[in-house]
Amino acid sequence: MVDWVRLELHVDTFDDAAFEPRLDRARESGISFTTMAELGDTPAHRRALYDLNRTCSADIPNRGAFYTYDEYLAQRIEVPTFSAEGVVLATLEGEWIGMSTTSLHPDEGYAFSEMTGVLAPHRGRGLSLALKLLAIRFVRSAGYERLITFHHPRNTSAIAMNRRLGFVDPPAERQPG
Repeated sequence: MVDWVRLELHVDTFDDAAFEPRLDRARESGISFTTMAELGDTPAHRRALYDLNRTCSADIPNRGAFYTYDEYLAQRIEVPTFSAEGVVLATLEGEWIGMSTTSLHPDEGYAFSEMTGVLAPHRGRGLSLALKLLAIRFVRSAGYERLITFHHPRNTSAIAMNRRLGFVDPPAERQPG
């Protein structure tokens, strides 16, 4: 049994300024950022998101088999917590190269960072951090104070990135089990 690393960020006290240079550098290198809402929540874009998510998820330790496309639609997109505004995309010359998806859970009072990933040839340039910064801004603009996420303990790069952004272990009363 895996003891997942659960983290949370209070977006109302998050200071964007220290991370803004990541966005600037990415844009200077030709990377653009958009959302699925801006591009359109179309069947073709849903398929492209699925393909990108499946490819990026392959590197998650102990991930196992990824959803089928129909399962992905049913469990991740065609649900009340999905928001096309919460799907942040990094593009290079029109190609989707990175993503950060965030779902909104109003009944529980938090937003959830579903997945942040960048295609392997584009890693190591701070794109995951830039995508996560834009996701945090989305969460704040949607009126949420808490953004939570969890990671396999061997996914040390994702854990380190989130901690660098200020994610911390949740208080004991919100710890699982």
